[in-house]
Amino acid sequence: MPTSILPLARYAERIEEDSALLARLPGQDGWDQSVPTCPGWRMEDLVRHLGAVHRWALPYVSKGLTEMFPQPTEGQMLGSGPRREELASWLREGASELAAALRQSPPDLHCWSFLPAPSPLVFWARRQAHETAIHRVDGELALGTSGPLPADFAADGVSELLLGFAARNRRRLRRETELAAVLEAEDTGDRWRFVASPSGLEVESGGLLSAPTTVRAPAHLLYLLTWNRLPLEAVAWAGSPEPLSWLRESLRVTWG
Repeated sequence: MPTSILPLARYAERIEEDSALLARLPGQDGWDQSVPTCPGWRMEDLVRHLGAVHRWALPYVSKGLTEMFPQPTEGQMLGSGPRREELASWLREGASELAAALRQSPPDLHCWSFLPAPSPLVFWARRQAHETAIHRVDGELALGTSGPLPADFAADGVSELLLGFAARNRRRLRRETELAAVLEAEDTGDRWRFVASPSGLEVESGGLLSAPTTVRAPAHLLYLLTWNRLPLEAVAWAGSPEPLSWLRESLRVTWG
């Protein structure tokens, strides 16, 4: 079970705020700017993708859908949305509609979800908040450097990746020889340990964790590091970088 769940209102707030930040980035002439952290995409593709993801997620919350409906292809998503000059407002409108549905839904909403969370409603709020935040970062990195994220939110994103996505794929993430590392957020005190072995990937969180490799950095940097938005050299570690390199290569969250 995830250990650093935030209040639902915080997730809804981040969906709106980070969508608004991304919507402002292209301006008039930046829609063709390449996005290095999303190879092959332009800024326009990034905005269309995120706007389509918000609209894909919305019916699960607003209609309480209990089964997964056919997922659009990435090509369909990048072809969705209005004309270029209307994309910024389209992104903001979709984010606001999703955030409103999250705020207005009953806490015991029953709907389809795919990662551990205290409830399906919290799952969708959390997943969409981090989807939005990481793509805001993609847009900012395409233009230079990204602005910081709140430390508790960043730590929550590391937990979602390691205790959610990694746990979901633990048997696929095997290694013949064992690798282990501890990640420590120096500003929040959160700690995570992952161990990759022939039986799969095991991840735990807590205060008294040790491993041959330790990475200690602000939560914001750990977030960008684990989500492959920051080079390994941007943080300091004790021990070998091999476990981190393996994790970043092996644990990639993609559409579809």
